Amino acid sequence: MTKRGFGKRLALGAIMVSVLTMPGLRAQQDQPVTEGGNKAGSLIKIGDVLSGELNTLRTHGGKKSKAATYQLTSVAHRLPPPGGLCGLETGPETFQIVTNGDGDVAKLKGFVGKEISLRVDEIACAEAAGQMSEAVVTRWSVVTKR
Repeated sequence: MTKRGFGKRLALGAIMVSVLTMPGLRAQQDQPVTEGGNKAGSLIKIGDVLSGELNTLRTHGGKKSKAATYQLTSVAHRLPPPGGLCGLETGPETFQIVTNGDGDVAKLKGFVGKEISLRVDEIACAEAAGQMSEAVVTRWSVVTKR
């Protein structure tokens, strides 16, 4: 019930697939394997400066109110104990910036989509389900360049 030459077509297809996947395998083999290639980021302590791009996330609070939530994307950092790497190989790279009122929102609003530096006063790993960041900065201040 198979067509004439089915075995030849099957063999040709297998050869084509193997030829097309060979360059990818060679590229993986050419990369040197360095021990400790997945090193954790630098330790960030209370009072240190965290720099990166600030983004805004739209979240809905209770009773149809919108809450402004900000996220800072930076290089990987280790948090102070007991948080450490937050269960990640290199440590958190995204940090949720918690605002405590309209004053904090006004401070951050002009920096959305730009590089910003924040002095960290309180930081922890994200533990609540549904959080979009890997770590949460609850107390902070904007560092201005003079």
